Amino acid sequence: MAKVELKQPVVNEIIEDIKDAQSIVLVDYRGLTVAEDTELRKQLREAGVTYKVRKNTMMKRAFEGTEFAALDEHLDGPSAIAIAKEDATAPARILCSFAKTAKALELKAGVVDGVVYDVAGLTELSTIPSREVLLSKLLGSIQSPITNFARVIKQIAEKDGEAVVAEAATEETPAVEEAPATEE
Repeated sequence: MAKVELKQPVVNEIIEDIKDAQSIVLVDYRGLTVAEDTELRKQLREAGVTYKVRKNTMMKRAFEGTEFAALDEHLDGPSAIAIAKEDATAPARILCSFAKTAKALELKAGVVDGVVYDVAGLTELSTIPSREVLLSKLLGSIQSPITNFARVIKQIAEKDGEAVVAEAATEETPAVEEAPATEE
């Protein structure tokens, strides 16, 4: 069997992984301890991110003709690839956070929604909250005025209710008439 025939299944697997990817981040993993690598893989897996160590030549072939072809220039030295299909900022967020504690992990570059980012760009992207957090903040800001309005209306209704009760109480209490003063 020729070498190309042996490598083609690996290239096809990478192509399948990146087919519907929203983002890809390349990292240099050299120097990570087994415990650090295990923890990193666990965090990425929990976020729905695929993380694999692949040969650069295989990734170059898989990236040909895709929006990820711009990463070819960053494929030097050992590389691992983090692929996200749901949350586009998840790989950058997790890898940047992990790189703060594991100094051996180095980000190389990434593509998020078709835009190529260098290390500084990925670090900036890592500060963006996840889609779910952003949606909950949006929902909270939309609900806030409505909630405040409802609270004010309730307070007005309660005040009016107290005024009605106070008015009814004064009407029910008969006024005490004073007897005319007698002269002695």
